[in-house]
Amino acid sequence: MSTTDHQTTAAWLTQEAHDRLTAELDGLIGGRTAIAAEINARREEGDLKENGGYHAAKEEQGKQEARIRQLQDLLRNAHVGDAPADNGVVEPGMVVTIQYDDEDSERFLLGSREIGATTDLTVYSPDSAMGTAIAGHAPGDSVTYTAPSGASITVTIVEATPFTG
Repeated sequence: MSTTDHQTTAAWLTQEAHDRLTAELDGLIGGRTAIAAEINARREEGDLKENGGYHAAKEEQGKQEARIRQLQDLLRNAHVGDAPADNGVVEPGMVVTIQYDDEDSERFLLGSREIGATTDLTVYSPDSAMGTAIAGHAPGDSVTYTAPSGASITVTIVEATPFTG
């Protein structure tokens, strides 16, 4: 299977989240020169085996490059703009209220965790076990999914409304 064979789910982002992530990406790309200079300066200090500053700078560079790739992938595939239609059907970009069998309920945003910085809501990925199970369902529908722990969980959709930021 080649890398072009897998399907990437498009994340739904508000324009504000898209702009914030684009600015973060631009800043990280702009910082590449500084981290490279830091690595070179640390390399000049001598023995690399015992050079903590060098290894810390290399580790930071790795984290920065991973975040750059993550943001590039997210922004390349993102659906930006208005929330989905207010039709009650669960899909990315919706604030969903579910009720568990034990009568406890939970309200969360089904969408990209990157939106989490702009809301107090818990954010669940559409690709999570629960997100996959509830997608396409409407209030009153009950669905059962298998949690990562292996437990079988049944939830009932109570409400699904578009996220307004």
